[in-house]
Amino acid sequence: MAEVNLENVEKRFGETWAVAGIDLTVHDQEFVILVGPSGCGKTTTLRMIAGLEDVSAGDIRIGGRSVVNLPPRDRDIAMVFQSYALYPHMDVYRNMAFSLQLRRVPKKEIDRRVNEVAEILGLTPQLKRKPRQLSGGQRQRVAVGAALCRQSGVLLFDEPLSNLDAKLRVHMRTELKRLHQKVRSTMVYVTHDQVEAMTMGDRIVIMNGGKIMQVATPLEAYDKPKNRFVAGFIGTPPMNFFSGEWVDSKVQLGGGVKLPYPRSSPNGTKSVVFGIRPEHIYVRPSGNKGETAVPSVIEVVEPLGHDVVATASCGAGVFQLAAEIHDGLKPQDKLDLQFDMARAYLFDRDTECVL
Repeated sequence: MAEVNLENVEKRFGETWAVAGIDLTVHDQEFVILVGPSGCGKTTTLRMIAGLEDVSAGDIRIGGRSVVNLPPRDRDIAMVFQSYALYPHMDVYRNMAFSLQLRRVPKKEIDRRVNEVAEILGLTPQLKRKPRQLSGGQRQRVAVGAALCRQSGVLLFDEPLSNLDAKLRVHMRTELKRLHQKVRSTMVYVTHDQVEAMTMGDRIVIMNGGKIMQVATPLEAYDKPKNRFVAGFIGTPPMNFFSGEWVDSKVQLGGGVKLPYPRSSPNGTKSVVFGIRPEHIYVRPSGNKGETAVPSVIEVVEPLGHDVVATASCGAGVFQLAAEIHDGLKPQDKLDLQFDMARAYLFDRDTECVL
């Protein structure tokens, strides 16, 4: 078993809190993504699991054993870094075998592990090449292979795809997901890219300000965010937000925009933040009125092939919507845009929690 447990883990750098007392369980063979903006504490958390940072308070257990006082080599972990961390003078085989040689693993066992992992990662033809003779994606696979050869209980990834170009990142996301399905190791992966988190993780841990905002499956984080931060961080383009008031079963926004809210909501007048995702705003021809139609003006159109992202304005403010290229949106178009209120959210303006 390679379950990872964090109990009230804290990390302080002087007077600065990098991680402010988090609790997290990563189940055996689970692929968990730590995601959040720069400075949120995700990399510090990973480094504490690895033993590269000391824990200021709390406990970390791997496989039921406390590891806070153990050096990295005794924690049953392997780590893949952003910079690949390959030895340039060694070929692929020796890079993958090096940690095993240091541990005096028998040569036959080293050969078996390296060849087995190379086959899984498609690196068999490159075993005699040096890192400089490899592409960025191949180098990343070698770094992953070196970690896999150790046969550790937990694999840790520190933004391993951030140095790759956009097309290769998409390919490597698929490769890492396929790899997890094959080897079924416990994996903890750090990224600032919410698209990586949504596409790869069994569960995602959204962090901000050294705290965990929400732990959920990607779909739960998208459909049921606990607060405004999670709602705004998950989803591309991000959720639109408008300040408003809850009055008589309607959300009153600026510029006289009033929208019926179909779900249970706070009684009486309450300051709220109204949120709706761009993909839940639909194009309606001007004059086709409805309770949830909002008179708007298209300002900017960004074509993305089949789809477009349009920036529009209404009485309540500026927002974005996702449409099809065939909708023919053009700047200065005046439209009544349909807000899908069944997919909208209300947040308390003070606590920012979902209502």
